[in-house]
Amino acid sequence: MTYLRSILFNLFLIILTIPYALFSFLTFPLKRETRYTLITSWTKWVLWASKVICGMRYRIEGWEHIPAQGTIFLAKHQSRWETVALPALIPLLCFVYKRELHYIPFFGWGIALCGMIPINRGSARHALAQVVRDGGERLKEGWNVVMFPEGTRAMPGQRLHYKMGGAYLAVKTNTPVVPIAHNAGDCWPRGSFLKRPGLITLVFGPPISPEGMTAEELNRTVETWIETEMSRRFPHQYDKHPA
Repeated sequence: MTYLRSILFNLFLIILTIPYALFSFLTFPLKRETRYTLITSWTKWVLWASKVICGMRYRIEGWEHIPAQGTIFLAKHQSRWETVALPALIPLLCFVYKRELHYIPFFGWGIALCGMIPINRGSARHALAQVVRDGGERLKEGWNVVMFPEGTRAMPGQRLHYKMGGAYLAVKTNTPVVPIAHNAGDCWPRGSFLKRPGLITLVFGPPISPEGMTAEELNRTVETWIETEMSRRFPHQYDKHPA
């Protein structure tokens, strides 16, 4: 059944994404916020399909910790699920992502029109400057910014090095950081065709103020909160992949 559900889910994605991508071109004359709202409604359908077709249920904890607007979210990265769920749940969410995603047919064309922040990861210094410049502009406009400090998806229980970009943006703009822990890799693991049924818990931590902190200190604080929360709530992941 898991294999059959995964096939049906991927067929649904194809049927959904192609017309959505074509529709996204029609939004080009509209304001950035309007384009974003229309195009990212795609994520709500994908989140619905992951639940109905694949049995990936989810619950949210710490919702009360999310400020009204202008927040930086730094999230654990285990799956494609969180990249779909976060914009489906949080309005005006701006991702920082590698520019190469624009070359993916249909999907990449849609996100290119959403007004997010594509970066060239080949030049770390240029990418960091762009994150601060463009991220700072989005925050002033009331958008929220989400980044994955690990830079790439990790296997459940795997700990990767936390990069500095999100913490650096927070310090430079004096913006609070909301850390995010979750176990989406249990259901939609990296590099796997199979989408497994189960309960995904998405945990938003208390906002962390960067005031009086260096980017290095803030980054360590975020990493400590996320990894402590992960090992406390999802110890089964670390049993499979000990640090």
